[in-house]
Amino acid sequence: MSLSEAPLSAPVRHLAIVAGGRGTRMAGVADDLPKALVAVGGKPVLQHQLECAAASGIEAVTIFAGHLAHRIAAFVGDGSRFGLRVKVEVETTPLGTAGAVLQALDTLPEHFFIVYGDVMLAVDLAAMGRRHVERTADFTTFVHPNDHPHDSDLLEIDEQGWVVAVYRYPHPEGVFLPNLVNAALYVARRDALRSIGRGGNRDFMQHVLAPLGVSGRRVLAYRSREYVKDMGTPDRLEQVTRDLRDGKLDRGAAHLPAPTVFLDRDGTINEERGFLASHDELELVPGAGRALRRLRDGGFRLLMVTNQPVIARGDACEEEVDTIHRRLAWELGKHGAYLDDIYLCPHHPDSGFPGERPELKGPCDCRKPGTGMFERARRDHPLDVGRSWMVGDRTADIEFARRTGLRSILVRTGAAGKDGKYAAVPNHVAADLGEAAEIVLASTPP
Repeated sequence: MSLSEAPLSAPVRHLAIVAGGRGTRMAGVADDLPKALVAVGGKPVLQHQLECAAASGIEAVTIFAGHLAHRIAAFVGDGSRFGLRVKVEVETTPLGTAGAVLQALDTLPEHFFIVYGDVMLAVDLAAMGRRHVERTADFTTFVHPNDHPHDSDLLEIDEQGWVVAVYRYPHPEGVFLPNLVNAALYVARRDALRSIGRGGNRDFMQHVLAPLGVSGRRVLAYRSREYVKDMGTPDRLEQVTRDLRDGKLDRGAAHLPAPTVFLDRDGTINEERGFLASHDELELVPGAGRALRRLRDGGFRLLMVTNQPVIARGDACEEEVDTIHRRLAWELGKHGAYLDDIYLCPHHPDSGFPGERPELKGPCDCRKPGTGMFERARRDHPLDVGRSWMVGDRTADIEFARRTGLRSILVRTGAAGKDGKYAAVPNHVAADLGEAAEIVLASTPP
């Protein structure tokens, strides 16, 4: 379903745009414009937001403006040319990202979206609103992994998607946090915000999202690969402009099948360490971060599928394996790379190890070359299997690709295919993940 086909019966039909900032980070680029009117691809980011809203079934918009508010008001008028009803509220003193919204709660409907005025987005807001209402959330935040978790505000969520912790930047040295970033797009239940209070300059992350989570309110993380990016600095504006030009906004549509690279972990992304049981032992294969960044820039979704028998063997608990993956995300972020999702098999077919966990012993459908992790990924992400790949260092990875219809690349790092367990023949052989990325980019039809 394209945005233009989003149902007009969307359960959340109001959008609040917070556009009161002075734009000091855009000095020299937008000295005489509010950030919301800075052009991306020939039209103001505010226009992109309003068009996205209308396409998603939103009917009314409130813009909370401050600096150069008269220019925003002149641009939007009454909103009718965008198919919307638009009202501009002017703050006379700076109220931060949340202050003006909190002061205006009595004028807002029961549920409403919130986005900052310097955020470029291509999101099916109707789908996000439905999730918010169906899960009876008090507050929903759009989240995704990104390529710079080190300097981002990060969230911890439980298995049901509820936010359980908020980690503000800067982060402690040597602590590896989940790469799940708050993207400044929210849905709020109006009455849940009343407990925050109305006074003064407020920030959504610090004064709304974090306190709601701590107080036991139902704060939901809405995870999606759709495009949401702050363009509020010259460098970010340049990046967003390139992304629009290169079609990345359209490629991120949640419903569109995407070409995907499935990746083994040990010996492919990080150095082989036998049974890796501690995050201290993790080290990237040289060039792996750059290779993953190149694949992402080429439009590929990146999913890691990894057998982790260390859990069944009792060598490492789930929490330590999770810490390994957090450190992996941290290390990849240093190279501007990240994974869209991680799937692991905790089982092991053999018994007889000290400290083993009997409940995880025996056959399963998820241990590669079994296809269980692929099936889970296909449920979570629309896959363009005909343009997708598996990259790994073991014959089980190549057999996994054969069973799932993926093209395969065997890398000569790690086990280098010398385990000899399966007879499947790879489509290509590469020296390492960097060369594998070159093959994928050169061999995948547009």
